Amino acid sequence: MTRHRIVNRLQIDHDTEIVRLIAGLRAQPATIEPKYFYDELGCTLYAAICQLDEYYPTRTERAIFQQYRQEIAEAIGAGGTFVDLGAGDCCKAQGWLPIVAPDRYLAVDIAGPSLDTALTAMADDFPEIDMVGLVTDFSRQLDIPAELLTERVTLFYPGSSIGNFTPEEAVRFLKEMRRYTRDGGLLIGVDAKKDKARLDAAYADALGVTAAFNLNALRHINRVIGTDFVESGWRHVGAYNEAAGRIEMHLQAAGRQTVNIAGLPREFADGERIHSESSYKYSRNEFESMLREAGFTRISVWSNTEQAFWVFHAS
Repeated sequence: MTRHRIVNRLQIDHDTEIVRLIAGLRAQPATIEPKYFYDELGCTLYAAICQLDEYYPTRTERAIFQQYRQEIAEAIGAGGTFVDLGAGDCCKAQGWLPIVAPDRYLAVDIAGPSLDTALTAMADDFPEIDMVGLVTDFSRQLDIPAELLTERVTLFYPGSSIGNFTPEEAVRFLKEMRRYTRDGGLLIGVDAKKDKARLDAAYADALGVTAAFNLNALRHINRVIGTDFVESGWRHVGAYNEAAGRIEMHLQAAGRQTVNIAGLPREFADGERIHSESSYKYSRNEFESMLREAGFTRISVWSNTEQAFWVFHAS
């Protein structure tokens, strides 16, 4: 018997999305949105990235959660609705559910099949919790139906995903999240600024998993709009731009490339790049200021001894 339910609120204007994608590919410089990483293979590759030696954010955040679990749990409080934004396989929330004992676990993601699989696996372990999956694209706007929320709401946004927004976009998103926290709060992971060599290695691993993840976006785009990118003609580039305070991921043409985009050829010169992702890093003071600008007034923070990653609770 199904012990969870899926609510699909994904409203995509496919024509508009395709126009945006085509315009980005034809622009100078060309860009694609990070959401095109996450087809089925892309989700699998991202899970593999999180297991890499070089990719410190996932294990560092997990270690902070483990070290300060009781303190963080006291800040969160018990009961209410625990909203897991960008839930994916829901693995990051699983460790919190027995501790904070919410009445409802609301897993939010754009990938409906992944949510369904994860909640099916979890439901028997948490029979006392109402398990709900919400399929939506909150990168455009955070829209959670009021009927899915109790009076007390905790938003959980781990993994430093906030870094994929520009600072201005991040403040806007934090303001949207503030509207939902009610008597609860926001638990969020934020990657810290640090040594360039360590950041570079995290986004250009020796095994090439991040490269495969980046290149897979071209494969996905080929299916979405019928382009004819040849993945072997492109190279992954991932490095920290210290001046901008962000990791930049690009796909770089290895030789001149001609790609058919919506019936018209687009010439890419040797070495020309498509910007596929940015990941901003923040000092503690920078991100606290953003939280306060968004309307949060009570802020707690935890880190490791190296201060390589921040975990904030804000209400």
